[in-house]
Amino acid sequence: MDEHDRPERARFLNVPYGAYLHRDVPPEDAELTHVGPGTPCGEYLRRFWQPVGFSAELKDLPLRLRIMGEDLVLFRDGSGSAGLLQLHCAHRGTSLEFGLVSARGIRCCYHGWLYDVDGRILETPGEPADSTLRDRLFQGAYPTHEHGGLVFAYMGPPDRRPPFPAYANWSVPGYRLAAGLRTVWPCNWLQVKDNSMDPVHTAFLHTIVSGAHFTEEHGVLPELEWQETDRGMMYIATRRVGDHVWVRIAELFLPNAHQFPPDWEHAREERVHPVPQWTNWAVPIDDRTMMKIGFVHGEEEDQEAQDIPRATFGDTGEYVGIVFGETGDRPYEERQRQPGDYDAAVSQRPIAVHALEHLGATDRGVIMFRKLLRREIRAVQAGREPCGRLGDGETIPTYCRNAVLRLPPAPSADADRQLLRDTGRRVAASPAIGPSPVTGRR
Repeated sequence: MDEHDRPERARFLNVPYGAYLHRDVPPEDAELTHVGPGTPCGEYLRRFWQPVGFSAELKDLPLRLRIMGEDLVLFRDGSGSAGLLQLHCAHRGTSLEFGLVSARGIRCCYHGWLYDVDGRILETPGEPADSTLRDRLFQGAYPTHEHGGLVFAYMGPPDRRPPFPAYANWSVPGYRLAAGLRTVWPCNWLQVKDNSMDPVHTAFLHTIVSGAHFTEEHGVLPELEWQETDRGMMYIATRRVGDHVWVRIAELFLPNAHQFPPDWEHAREERVHPVPQWTNWAVPIDDRTMMKIGFVHGEEEDQEAQDIPRATFGDTGEYVGIVFGETGDRPYEERQRQPGDYDAAVSQRPIAVHALEHLGATDRGVIMFRKLLRREIRAVQAGREPCGRLGDGETIPTYCRNAVLRLPPAPSADADRQLLRDTGRRVAASPAIGPSPVTGRR
């Protein structure tokens, strides 16, 4: 990055009791955080399919949504087709959240104009029989696609629409995808997604500070490495647990999705679990609000005789488990004593100010992610396609997994750290599921 392209930095404070010298708050990094129509990051995010809701919630009433600063309405008509239209009727601007879901499309409550899921006007009651208005006008609409209980939308240029991605671990015998949790956080999308490539917070926030949210073994500080992949990046966190080495790999799919392996691992016996526990997106609602939404990967077979926790599903297939620290609805004192991801991310300000950060060695993943993001945003601005887009039917390999190997400690602490690093790299050298990718990095 050229020097003139670097975001503004705050003064480096190096004196005690120096807050008076450090009061100015620089602007946020707009290139990475602003998501409205026409913004660099917003146009980049719109080149990908984004989850906007759950299939099970599309019933007899339309749903009002705000995605990346755009007001929309989501519905399923009587034919079973999901539609995502601009919120305000093209006739007189009445909100289609009050529309009537019809056998085909949605009808505005005000004058009865009927819109198909592609925005085509099917009927204009009250207009003269020879009116050609409905043949010349469309309501704004976005394509949708349903997968694993989620409704996805493509909100980018119509002539640049990519195929829906086929990640290898989204279709594994013995497992099924189900709609996971959806939570709304009052902060920018990036500070939530930064968290996905920050494995050190798992040891502190989720274990040492607030008690073991997962297992005690997460409190062991790992040897860390981050690697770029054809679709984004991954972290390799390798821990020593007695005579076992636990390699935990989470991956991030640019621009705003990530997968992480099951958090129930105790690393007391050899095994490999190549399927994620969650696939989550951080979908911007606007610059200062985001939605965390995704899949949970559940096992289909009966687990009565197994010691591995199972995801809890409701009658319509949605996940109904409770995840600690994902919302702000706990009592304030409890959140202070046992903070979670929500508290850590939201408290950074509605939009985190990168110019006030002082990043260290454990932040290498965050640095790498932002660098990749900036590179891809600028590629789109320059008229190029973002990286990692595949043709129809091509399977995308995935790296996310837990691998526990019996591997006694090396003779010295330094030698054992090297052993852990080498073991992590060896495990990560090939995909957990799927064919080896063809490298397409810039």
